[in-house]
Amino acid sequence: MNSTGIRLFESEKLNALSNLALTLNSVSDLDVMMETILTEARRFVGAEAGSIYIKEEDKLIFAYSQNDFFAKDGRDELSLNYKNKRIALIGNSLASYVALANLPLNIADAYNIDLDKPYRFEPEFDRKSGYVTRSILTMPLTNIRREVIGILQIINRLDEKGRPRTFDRDDEQLMVLFSSTAAMALERAQLIRQMLLRSVKMAELRDPLETTFHAQRVASLAILLYKHWAARRYSDLSGVKKNLDHLHIAAMLHDVGKVGVPDHILNKPGRLNPEERREMEKHVLIGLKLFEPITSDLDSMIYDVVVNHHERWDGDGYPGWIDPATGQPCPGREGLNGRVRGKKGEEISIFGRVTAVADVFDALSSKRVYKEAFDEDLVCQIMEQESGHHFDPELVDILLNNIRPARSIQERFPE
Repeated sequence: MNSTGIRLFESEKLNALSNLALTLNSVSDLDVMMETILTEARRFVGAEAGSIYIKEEDKLIFAYSQNDFFAKDGRDELSLNYKNKRIALIGNSLASYVALANLPLNIADAYNIDLDKPYRFEPEFDRKSGYVTRSILTMPLTNIRREVIGILQIINRLDEKGRPRTFDRDDEQLMVLFSSTAAMALERAQLIRQMLLRSVKMAELRDPLETTFHAQRVASLAILLYKHWAARRYSDLSGVKKNLDHLHIAAMLHDVGKVGVPDHILNKPGRLNPEERREMEKHVLIGLKLFEPITSDLDSMIYDVVVNHHERWDGDGYPGWIDPATGQPCPGREGLNGRVRGKKGEEISIFGRVTAVADVFDALSSKRVYKEAFDEDLVCQIMEQESGHHFDPELVDILLNNIRPARSIQERFPE
């Protein structure tokens, strides 16, 4: 049995298809949507692995993958090296062929494709990883206008003993119906992502450091940290999925309040003086006002991340226990001399804590107007020194034990 569960029985298929739309409609974030689509697709037909490609003009972008063969050995980050790889549609790969033909393609044995076929299996990943691809079912993801917006590829349907076997005609027909529902959900998530990136772009117009690439790196790093943090606490991660969906969006918007900070402060190349620092810190309260009133769980998550990601584990962060409406200390939360007391330790939400670690790690690793990018050893040294001071020690430990996937995330979104 693989991690997606056993293959669905015939009696379950119709019910599962009817519930699929409900499952996908509960997801907003593009990355979580792709993860959900691929997980469900593999569960429907009992497949060991799979990938999703996104069509962008004349190319396919390798956007998401899963493989139980590596996940069970702790090598699930291996495919990160292939993320954002681009495939020209004029090529003869299986995915390109399906995108151009807009038809499913069912391959019984990837290594025994007739030479007269207009497509070829590319064994590069198998050679580098030691994996053996056999059966492949490649489906076009087509929107309501019959345009191909992506490709769903599922690999190695497994029998009861875990051996690869071919996808049959029933599998193919089932996945045609599955792909139709998945494509509509995927396009909706793409539209949400586009609107989100435009919001970040608005902040970038004011602050050249708050780029869409930085936002995407911080969001993906926050997800990486939160997944490992949650895995240490919960045996059943089904309830965590909703948090992942909302956290990815919220972390991208962590500093959107900078749209309200004066240019002479945002663009100052040196250190800010105390007065300028106080002005800069107001971006948190400005960001909160953009998401008031809170009318959804997503609004609540964004509010949580915006207000908490500049707090420090030792209590020396900002804005602290403050009433956003008045800017005054919350009753009963005053510090010395009636000043605002910073939140500390687990008073800071886990979502603010993971975003804080992700934000600083990426800032240290990136070029800024006042510094060059620090090398990996120095970045890790600084993060370790700040463990228990600026950052939650457990999250620093998770980060330092996952430097390879963290670096892969940064390589996916270069400036």
